[in-house]
Amino acid sequence: MAEIRPFRGILYRSREKGLGAVLAPPYDVITPQQRDLLYERDPHNIVRVVLNRTPGEAGYREAGSTWARWLAEGVLQADPQPALYLLEQRFAHNGRSLRRLGVLARFRAEDPQRRIILPHEHTRAAAREDRWRVLNATKANFSPIFLMFPDAGRFAAQAADVVSGPAALGFTDEGDVEHRLWRVSEPPAVAAFESLLGGVPAYIADGHHRHATALRYRDEKGPDGAWTLGYFTPMDAPGLLVLPYHRILSEGPSVEEAARRLRESFRMSPREGALAAAASAAQSQARYAFALAEPGGAAVLVEGEAAAESLLPPGEASSLRALDTYFLHHAVLGPLLGVAEAAVSYVHSLKEAEEALAAVRCRLAVLMRATPVVQIVDVAEAGESMPAKSTFFHPKLPSGLVVHPLVV
Repeated sequence: MAEIRPFRGILYRSREKGLGAVLAPPYDVITPQQRDLLYERDPHNIVRVVLNRTPGEAGYREAGSTWARWLAEGVLQADPQPALYLLEQRFAHNGRSLRRLGVLARFRAEDPQRRIILPHEHTRAAAREDRWRVLNATKANFSPIFLMFPDAGRFAAQAADVVSGPAALGFTDEGDVEHRLWRVSEPPAVAAFESLLGGVPAYIADGHHRHATALRYRDEKGPDGAWTLGYFTPMDAPGLLVLPYHRILSEGPSVEEAARRLRESFRMSPREGALAAAASAAQSQARYAFALAEPGGAAVLVEGEAAAESLLPPGEASSLRALDTYFLHHAVLGPLLGVAEAAVSYVHSLKEAEEALAAVRCRLAVLMRATPVVQIVDVAEAGESMPAKSTFFHPKLPSGLVVHPLVV
C-alpha cells in the first residue's frame, strides 16, 4: 500500500527573527497582498522560491537560482542522516483546543488506478504546469502533499513514544498555531512507522496538483523519480479539522425571493444575521443544509431531506449526490435561483463572508457546513471528483519547514 521512506530533510538553520519569519502557507492560498507581506518579512522567506513575484519564464529561473544560492550560502542545510519528521500542530477552533499529529516522509506517488493513493479533486492544467516548472527549476519539494489514512489509534500510540522526548524545533505562526517537530531516525522507530503506513491506502486531502506533478516527474525520469514529499495523518483523529468554503454570489435574488422559490422543496427557517445562520447550518442534521444571507442582516436556514435529491439530474454517483456542495451547484444555484457559475466566488472563513456582506460586495452569501471526512473518502473510493472548493483542511501545513530534495 502507501510506501514511505525517511530522507535527509533540508531545514532552515538558526534564524534571528524566528522560524515563522521564513515559512509560508501553501502556494495556492497565498494572496498577492500576503505574498508582499512575506517578501517584506524576511529576505529568505520561502515564498521567494515557491511563488515569487517575477512573471513568466524569468520567475522560474529566479526560483531555481534563489534556491541554489541559499543552499550554497548555508541558509538551509541537509540533515546529516535520513529521518522521518513527526509534526505536531496545536490550535484552537470554536473554543476547543485541538492537536493534530502527522509524519512527514518521502512517499511513492501512485496512479489513482492502483488504489493506493486516492484523490478526490480534478486538477487544472495551468496549476499543474506552474508546479511542474517550479519543480524542474529547484529539484525539491517545499510543500508536502497532505494525506489521511485509516488508523484506529495505532499512529497515536507510536507517536507518543516520539513526542515524549524534546522537540528538534518549534514555532508559533501568525494564526496562533503552535508547531513542534521531532526527527525520527532510529531504525526500529522508522520501521514501525513504515509498517503502520504500509498496510493501508492513503487519501489526498490537499495537494492534488503537487501529486499530479510528481506523477509527471516519474513518467519523465523513471521509477526512481516517483518519490515526493507527503504528510500523513490519521483520518479518525479529533484534530483532523475540515472547514467549509462559503459561496459569495455577485448576482441572485433577495433572501425573501430565494425563500419563496425554495419553499416548495425545502424547510425554511429565518435567522438573525449571517453568524446565526451559519451556526444553524453547521449544526443541522438534515440530508442537505446551507444558509443564505444578504447585506442588511436577512438570513434563512435551508434544509432538505432525502426527497430533495430528486432535484438533481440523474446519472451521477451516489457519493457525489450526497454532498452539500454538489447539490447546491447542480440543484439550487442555477436551476432554482438563476445564478450562473461565473457569479460564484469562494471564501474559507465566516469572517470573510461577513465582511463581504457588511461592505455590500455581494448579493448573497451561501454559508455551508463542512464536508465530513467519510464523504471525502466515499468520493475518492468511487473514483469521482468533488466540486471546486468543497473542503478546507485547517490548519494548513507550512511550506519550507522540511524540504525534500529530489533524488533524480
